[in-house]
Amino acid sequence: MKRYLLPVLLLIVSNIFMIIAWYGHLKFSEWKWFSKLGMFSIIVISWGLAFFEYCFQVPANKMGFSENGGPYSLWQLKVMQEVITLVVFAVFSVIAFKGETLRWNHLIGGVFLVLAVYFIFKK
Repeated sequence: MKRYLLPVLLLIVSNIFMIIAWYGHLKFSEWKWFSKLGMFSIIVISWGLAFFEYCFQVPANKMGFSENGGPYSLWQLKVMQEVITLVVFAVFSVIAFKGETLRWNHLIGGVFLVLAVYFIFKK
């Protein structure tokens, strides 16, 4: 069970850092000190956060990949990662950006992604 679950958990943590690195600065700009930063500073902060993303992403893929003894194919890892990214993004945007609405077409798109996971995992 651990060998199936650990790569998924690592991908979730990785994607939390990724979403904060990519989109957090849009929310952090509300902080007085942060709003005064230039683009270069924001990029450096995002890179710092992305470092932690990689600290979880790389082991998740290494442990999860079937050719390294893991349970998942390369395709399965990639599609899982994309779905996890969108779920983490949806949660982040609903919590952090109250003005952004999760609409029915977003949910339908998510359903199609879950279907993609189903077909990628189908033997």
